[in-house]
Amino acid sequence: MIILGIDPGLAIVGWGVIEYKNTKFRTLAYGSVQTPANTRVEERLKSIHEGIRQLIQTYHPDAVAVEELFFNTNITTGIRVAEARGVILLAAEQAGVPIYEYTPLQVKQAVVGYGRAVKKQVITMVTMLLGLKEPPKPDDTADALAIAICHAHSGCSRLADYFNK
Repeated sequence: MIILGIDPGLAIVGWGVIEYKNTKFRTLAYGSVQTPANTRVEERLKSIHEGIRQLIQTYHPDAVAVEELFFNTNITTGIRVAEARGVILLAAEQAGVPIYEYTPLQVKQAVVGYGRAVKKQVITMVTMLLGLKEPPKPDDTADALAIAICHAHSGCSRLADYFNK
């Protein structure tokens, strides 16, 4: 199964593509879609949509795993991230790729084994589980790979398929 993991954002959208086969991981690619801060929001959203659409066309994932929103104190930032997340979901839906959503707690639990893990622990485990020579940069990319790993551990079972119908 090829999984595209996505960590949504307006300035930086982290992404990671992994293959999960016979309980083994293989990293296919990872990176980020970045949009300049001085660009109109509409243009930034268009760039994100086109970037995700291109990733889907390039890697043909069997699933797209996206982190659910977690609202902190800044509601304006949360709204902008929600808009970015919306164009990400739209790109996957338009391509006909099943979408799975995970909370930050679920991702940390699946990758580290502890739902309250700190970012450094997640990055360390992602690097180790995927056999990477160095931690992925930026952190949003590591988060995207963690989301893909979470889906591999959580969403690839027949039981998960039953509940997601």
